Amino acid sequence: MATYMDVHRGMVGITSEQLKEAHAADLAVEKDEGVHFERAWADPDSGTVYCLSHGPSMEAVQRVHARTGHAADEIHEVPLTV
Repeated sequence: MATYMDVHRGMVGITSEQLKEAHAADLAVEKDEGVHFERAWADPDSGTVYCLSHGPSMEAVQRVHARTGHAADEIHEVPLTV
């Protein structure tokens, strides 16, 4: 399983509750694509949201996000961690 960081833009003013709801929506369907979302972060001022996940492909990560109504603007594989 690869690790991915994805970026969502245009979510200016997102609240903690909205971030929790979006993350929960991903968790509810992630198994269908063999993906697991670890964590999400948000900057309400810039409207940027980041998600960390593990899965078989970028496309699988994007399919989960698309199904839950918040497709990612960018998805990056993260091959190295410390």
